[in-house]
Amino acid sequence: MRRVAVLAAGGVLAVAAVGFGASKFMSSSAPVANVAAKGDQGELTTGAISARWPKAEADKTSAPAPTVQPASTTPSREAPAPVQASCNVPGAMGISRTVQIDTTGGPGLGLSQYRDYDFLQPSEVVLTFDDGPWPVNTPAVLAALDAQCLKAVFFPVGKHASWHPEILRQVLARGHTVGAHTWSHVNLAIKPVQEAKDEIEKGFSAVVLATGQPISPFFRFPQLRQTKELTTYLGERNVAAFSIDVDSEDFRIHKPEVLISGVMAKLKKTGKGIILMHDFQKSTAQALPELLRQLQAGGYKVVHMKAKDNFVSLPQYDAAVATLMQSKAGPVRSSNARPTASVIQTVTTN
Repeated sequence: MRRVAVLAAGGVLAVAAVGFGASKFMSSSAPVANVAAKGDQGELTTGAISARWPKAEADKTSAPAPTVQPASTTPSREAPAPVQASCNVPGAMGISRTVQIDTTGGPGLGLSQYRDYDFLQPSEVVLTFDDGPWPVNTPAVLAALDAQCLKAVFFPVGKHASWHPEILRQVLARGHTVGAHTWSHVNLAIKPVQEAKDEIEKGFSAVVLATGQPISPFFRFPQLRQTKELTTYLGERNVAAFSIDVDSEDFRIHKPEVLISGVMAKLKKTGKGIILMHDFQKSTAQALPELLRQLQAGGYKVVHMKAKDNFVSLPQYDAAVATLMQSKAGPVRSSNARPTASVIQTVTTN
């Protein structure tokens, strides 16, 4: 029987993380409710999740597969319930389980920076991709995931989403989870607080406008660099902050075989974790099919993370980003163009 785990914030969790490079993170001790109920998809269960003091912040830069019901084009507070669908690819890895995250109060996830929620079991991994969407590379990543009936969490950059909305819509259409990664991928820890908040909100609004669908209140700081003021702000906006457990370092490793061996070696040490990759990077697109095969051969299981509720964007940022997107694209005009085939025809082929 498949299990769907619910990670619920018992009350408001105030994540008060200190700035990048400081020695400790402080967080309130919030109880996590035990849930045990029967649902249409099988057992709905979770155990008590222990809270621990965070360790020092790391200096880092860089069966059936579940799907979701078709998303409404108007973002709402309630997210659609996940629906189980069959994986028709023989021998595919498939999703081990799906966890639903209650983002109330802005919980932090990923043990390299946040220690409150150690929710992964031994040999479980979460696949995450930053900095997309990007031509060629993102579609290649999607194809590799499809071939193994896997789902991942994507953190797009707002500007990239505005440039390539059709690619980002494909990410959602394939059933992946989509959050945000700022408007322009700047280091928020060195920005004035209001400017940093603007970057966060513009990034979310750009993704919402590009997809035309609800997205998840999931956020990852560029370069994992954060401040107490900004993690507090995410808590006020009920946005979960994502860190990592395993860094693929694909921003600097450009040989697929080296990237793969590095990830597998790190996983051997950690035994599980949230893996950071970038669908922006060509090396990741090239390495992913073999990396997934090695994960499967190594007995690792992929967990898909979803949000209980949808992100609710702010109208003033939606309007500002819509203006930016329109100015980049130029004025929208009705077209009187003839069909392409009547204008452009192939007359010779090699």
